[in-house]
Amino acid sequence: MTESTAWNRLETADRPTLSELFGAEPDRLSQFTLEEAGIRFDWSKTHLTPGLVADFVALAKDMNLAGAREALFAGKTVNVTEGRAAEHTAERGEGNAETVARARMFHARMRALIDAIEAEALGPIRHILHVGIGGSALGPNLLVDALGRDSGRYDVAIVSNVDGAALEEAFNRFDPSATLLAVASKTFTTTETMLNAQSALEWMTEAGVEDPYGRVIALTASPDRALEWGVDETRVLPFAESVGGRYSLWSSIGFPAALALGWDAFEELLEGAAAMDRHFRLAPLEKNAPVLAAFADLYYAQMRGCETRAVFAYDERLRLLPSYLQQLEMESNGKRVTADGKPLTRPSAPITWGGVGTDAQHAVFQLLHQGTHLVPVEFIAAIEPGHPLDEAHHRQLLVNCFAQGAALMAGRESDDLARAYPGDRPSTTILLDQVDPRTLGALIAFYEHRVFVNAALLGINPFDQFGVELGKEIAKSIDSEGTERFDASTRALIARAFG
Repeated sequence: MTESTAWNRLETADRPTLSELFGAEPDRLSQFTLEEAGIRFDWSKTHLTPGLVADFVALAKDMNLAGAREALFAGKTVNVTEGRAAEHTAERGEGNAETVARARMFHARMRALIDAIEAEALGPIRHILHVGIGGSALGPNLLVDALGRDSGRYDVAIVSNVDGAALEEAFNRFDPSATLLAVASKTFTTTETMLNAQSALEWMTEAGVEDPYGRVIALTASPDRALEWGVDETRVLPFAESVGGRYSLWSSIGFPAALALGWDAFEELLEGAAAMDRHFRLAPLEKNAPVLAAFADLYYAQMRGCETRAVFAYDERLRLLPSYLQQLEMESNGKRVTADGKPLTRPSAPITWGGVGTDAQHAVFQLLHQGTHLVPVEFIAAIEPGHPLDEAHHRQLLVNCFAQGAALMAGRESDDLARAYPGDRPSTTILLDQVDPRTLGALIAFYEHRVFVNAALLGINPFDQFGVELGKEIAKSIDSEGTERFDASTRALIARAFG
């Protein structure tokens, strides 16, 4: 793959400060602010300029972003190392017609089962225990935590950690005779998930639950394995093999959210994501939210040497979003080889980290304002509060959010260097009208497409994740093959832990 000449123009471009940019560009706010699907995106406090955007658009043409996008939505093979499509958009109704029809069929199956559960066909269910890991847990957990706090429909525990303490916490909260067990695993072989599922069945059995397998719902792309494990065929909710784990909350992996929030809310989530899909497909690159976000990402990672990107949710309902994005961004684009099998000669994904405002202000913002690292910051907030308390609470939350971006940009001079703020530190603000299913669906889809654009412009495949396999393989081999193959440190740790 020949490197685009646009990279050279980007790397040699002038670097005016943010204050200089605002002074020189009277229309800067309108140039770098977009409103889409109930979300305001503001990149004006980044160092993007019209010239940089033009060069990134040229890079996008050289890297055939339009062709890659068309292939994604057409259901073509975009995951080249695994030889399959990436069809998460079809779950939202956007994509290959045949795949969209299959997704709708699977959704109809899920809704029918949810209707049966609500009618107490499986008994008086009050609790949902969902076991999964990675994308099989992070997405559903985000949805339930963000949108289900006041639903009152079911108590939900989403357990991913194989540490028994996590499962024990759920056991202590739930009545086993009123608990439904959802087992989420694409392959239905994931070690941590299957061990947690087996322990949950034992908990039910020991409590005297008749036919605990009758309380199991399997969420998987491998329905035959679920049947072999003992799940009744009527309680298997499949999804397509072409839906990657970290893109799977739109499929049956979203079952606990659909049950806890209600089907109407789940449909609104899908509709919000579909609205962002259409924006990504149809908007010109220079006015396309996922594309502009990726341009800013690449500018700081490639031109400014930024190794991390911070995300702060100024809304308690979105507290799990930074964790969700860590997997989405780093498992997708944390690569060192191009899609055509050659070494990547540029930095790939930065390290994604973050937290919740205003807590984070008293923990990590010292480094952001005065540290030696340049860290692009992303602020996420909502105009409508998520509580009925005095409006002063939400006003203080938003004022703090907006003030941090202003302070990072402006800085402040002082003869006392310990009290000086260098300023010229970039931030993006994403302001939601409200945290509801439709808007959250659009926000998550925005991040998915942003990841895809970053990958396309770097020439990497965002849809495989072989990097997670080696450690898992070694873990499985410890019991089956002994410890002789390991280094002295690892052997000593195993001996010390297990005797």
